[in-house]
Amino acid sequence: MPEQPDAVILGGGLAGLSLALQLRTRFPEIRVLVLERRAHPLPVAAHKVGESTVEIGAHYFAHTLGLREHLEQAHLRKFGFRFFFSDGRRDLPAVTELGVKRVLPTPTYQIDRGIFENFLGEEARRRGVDFRAAATVRGFEVAEGDGPHRVRFEDAAGEHQVQARWLFDASGRAGLLKRRLDLAEPNDHDANAVWFRLDQRLALDEWCGDPEWHDLCSPPERWRSTNHMVGPGYWVWLIPLSSGAHSVGIVADAKMHPLETMNSFERALEWLHRHQPLVADHVESARDTLMDFAFFRDFSYGCRQVFSPRRWALTGESGLFLDPFYSPGSDFIAIANTYICELVERDREGASLAPYARIYEELYFSFYRNMLTLYRDQYPIFGNAEVLPLKVLWDYAYYWGVLCPLVFQQRLADIGLLGELRPQLEQAQALNARMQQLFRDWHEAGGHGNPAVMLDQGELDWFYELNRGLHDSLDDAGVRAHLRGNIELLERLAAALEERAGRTSSVAGARPALFGQAA
Repeated sequence: MPEQPDAVILGGGLAGLSLALQLRTRFPEIRVLVLERRAHPLPVAAHKVGESTVEIGAHYFAHTLGLREHLEQAHLRKFGFRFFFSDGRRDLPAVTELGVKRVLPTPTYQIDRGIFENFLGEEARRRGVDFRAAATVRGFEVAEGDGPHRVRFEDAAGEHQVQARWLFDASGRAGLLKRRLDLAEPNDHDANAVWFRLDQRLALDEWCGDPEWHDLCSPPERWRSTNHMVGPGYWVWLIPLSSGAHSVGIVADAKMHPLETMNSFERALEWLHRHQPLVADHVESARDTLMDFAFFRDFSYGCRQVFSPRRWALTGESGLFLDPFYSPGSDFIAIANTYICELVERDREGASLAPYARIYEELYFSFYRNMLTLYRDQYPIFGNAEVLPLKVLWDYAYYWGVLCPLVFQQRLADIGLLGELRPQLEQAQALNARMQQLFRDWHEAGGHGNPAVMLDQGELDWFYELNRGLHDSLDDAGVRAHLRGNIELLERLAAALEERAGRTSSVAGARPALFGQAA
């Protein structure tokens, strides 16, 4: 029988192993047992979806968990997000492209999940975590009152029973605790996804023979981006992996593109031939390197509760999941794990957990609800080469301006700061909801073209500065000033967008430059 742990984590994937590392980093003496049903080492590339990280997730892995060296050596530095309005087209230089010509200052990564999770398992053991791969959870009892949780599991050494003060569910979509406690909740975002991996690089930069188009980016490596090939009601992802494989996915509004039209490799390839023929041509030529194929129906969902004063919590996809369009999965792992560590610290101090669990959960759900508005009912816009680039500009500014500073400045649990700035944060939330409705209305007004142009967000000084400033070291007064300044910027940006859409605005002050406008 293993030594009795302080915490048991059900699931040793990205969320569970990250939580184990964060717990051991923050509380070196804590005993953590991680139970993972899959055997290690995991297969490279053909493993799990969720390879692209954005700023919060990348910062969490690199700095909070101290894994920057591994990310730089074993994975790919991402060339940002990139969008091609290429529905039904093979001529990429002749359509609108949205994406930076040069890499922005704050690093993000394309992660090979097999390589990364194998490394996380090894690193967890190096840091003193009792990580059990090929371990099957046979049952568990959630504690009542101040008693311990109990977990039964089986591994190669036989059956075991342990008890622990804390129980964390990181079991992914299996949702062991969520199912036991009936916490599942729909969120009215009706979309599906299919994906597969090819054991071959999709060299997008070589798909066209136009040297001027090829050399617009420095270096000319668009393939390192998370490339979005977009059309009405859908987007296709192209994500390179450090192993040399490439991940391809189709994500679509369920009403506009039913799952049954793409739920096998052959159907997906037929769908690509109709909607993204250039992608289909290159997938077809590499089909003999197919590594896997999978799909999710109704991939987006919520949860009624994720943190409990009874010393249990949910993290990662065991709790909730938004949408892969802006790659927020690792962001929400980072946020949930940070709140879990805060709860453990309060418990170790002897504090009553009920008020902290309620406040942290309220904050977590508010981030989730606000991010959900970026996706829900927005898929029809995705083929619109005028409106979607401006929506992406807004969505980035909102993310970098409000949520990122709270993480980068380690203020997610700063209740005093969040209480003081609550009016401004609620103002920003209302503004975001207003803008998402504006984009829907703008799209429905119709009449938008698809010119041959590259829209470079990095050429917008204010946009570049939002990204560059994420790693600034700020004191208390600086954090407050920074957040207030960002929210004022969002007000001016909203006014500029409303004017561009033909609506009037009463907001005074210099407007941030938009695509096609002078600064």
